[in-house]
Amino acid sequence: MNSARSGAADSAMGNQRAIEGECSDLAAEAATLSEQAPLKLEQFLPYQLNVVANLVSQALSSVYSRRYGIGVPEWRVLVTLGQYGVMTAKAVGAHTHMHKTKVSRAVALLETRRLLARRANREDMREAFLSLTAAGRAMYEELAPHALDFARRLTEILSPSDRDAFNRALRQLTARSTQLVAKAQDGEDDE
Repeated sequence: MNSARSGAADSAMGNQRAIEGECSDLAAEAATLSEQAPLKLEQFLPYQLNVVANLVSQALSSVYSRRYGIGVPEWRVLVTLGQYGVMTAKAVGAHTHMHKTKVSRAVALLETRRLLARRANREDMREAFLSLTAAGRAMYEELAPHALDFARRLTEILSPSDRDAFNRALRQLTARSTQLVAKAQDGEDDE
């Protein structure tokens, strides 16, 4: 009986070594493939920008979601209306680069919480003018310093010259991305 157990243990250890060997071979093969890959995700600029944007958004949202109970879309609508005063939902969507469904849901939530008011457009009954209520304006005025402080803390690691170069690069990348989107949309219209 002991010899059966000993044989089973030896077999199990042999199987374990074989599995470890296979895993080692797979890891080495994966490393080689990774080195030879023409496109490496973690070095791909669009991916890098997306990662940074998501991390910054998550960190900032912890500031306003905990304090004000709103999410990213509501925050963007609130801040946009705080900045511009009155806009249509379509204009808010264009300004914030949010899909109309997200804008609509955010507007509905802010309206339910009485932070936003909707006024019909008499010239086009399909749309409404949106503006902050007194409570919405107060929230905007209160959260603005917190958001600005967050942005200051985020960029304080950059020297003034790096910050200037970064802002210039962001403007250039935004302009180029806008051109590429327009070109892609023109190409879709041709089909």
